[in-house]
Amino acid sequence: MFKSLLCIMSLLTCFYHQYTGQQQYVIQGYAQGTDYTVKYYASHALISKSAIDSLLLKIDSSMSLYKPYSLINQFNASEKGCHVDDQFATVMRKSFEIYRNTTGKFDVTVAPLVHAWGFGAQPVQRFPEKKEIKTLLKVVGMDKLILKNNNFLEKKHPGVKVDLNGIAQGYSVDVVADYLISKGITSFVVEIGGELRIKGLKPDGSSRRIGIEGPALVEDGTPQIRHIASISEGAITTSGNYRKFLQKGAKKITHLINPKTGYPLDNQMISVTVFAKDAITADGYDNALMAMDVNEALQFIEHKAGLEAYFIYHQKDGQVADTLSRGFKKLIIKLKRNHKT
Repeated sequence: MFKSLLCIMSLLTCFYHQYTGQQQYVIQGYAQGTDYTVKYYASHALISKSAIDSLLLKIDSSMSLYKPYSLINQFNASEKGCHVDDQFATVMRKSFEIYRNTTGKFDVTVAPLVHAWGFGAQPVQRFPEKKEIKTLLKVVGMDKLILKNNNFLEKKHPGVKVDLNGIAQGYSVDVVADYLISKGITSFVVEIGGELRIKGLKPDGSSRRIGIEGPALVEDGTPQIRHIASISEGAITTSGNYRKFLQKGAKKITHLINPKTGYPLDNQMISVTVFAKDAITADGYDNALMAMDVNEALQFIEHKAGLEAYFIYHQKDGQVADTLSRGFKKLIIKLKRNHKT
């Protein structure tokens, strides 16, 4: 899922070589349909671009719907399911966990609906009618999947298909981050498509400053940096509906599909930014929170240890407002004067 709702502030590039003899190394590239950046401190170069590209290509070979040979496409084309690799199985286990915790608001079996609404690999000439949606809903629901101990992912209906775009990119961030840790790197930022994993302080002892972007409070269509967070360890991801959508007359059709109704989300949420210990967790929950109203989402975060969130939403009068969970407020080092809590 395309996400560019976060930007690393220019302060991230102001490193100080005189501290501990370390310097900044930067690796940039293109993978999974978006840009990636890896920044780390070390006394000498410890990783290569080819190593990062290899890690991401392996994930694509497993879970990319845009690779015809991928495992996910083999699964979707099967009648009863197939064996999946450890990476695919890891993402599925996390998906089942979030599915249960959000009572089905996060559901990777929405693939048929995603394609029907024109957000798949192939464009559509028209949007689905009520009868078509009702039929597609019969093959939607993670209760129609079973992941067995031998990594066999079984489907209870041949029409069940999965789409991991709402969580696989977060997993990819974690894979790269864990690779850096395995190389002894203790201070880094990994960013793929705006999703971040951060570890360690800068050599001068300060934490990293992350700019959190969203639509302007005045709806002129211009994104802006809404807040600045100070983070020394953890992951931060964003899901939103104001960048990726289709137009139907005056109405915008969001790419986020409600797995219970079969229709694109049409609620007050504009974007959700989640902070968690790892990116796969943040990435999975940011989609589920988008399907809630603000009060429900705040209550959910309040009772979910390890998660914090920042919400941008429409008020009843149509005005754009934002609010933060209590823990997220502690990350903020600069608040806009027009911030609403």
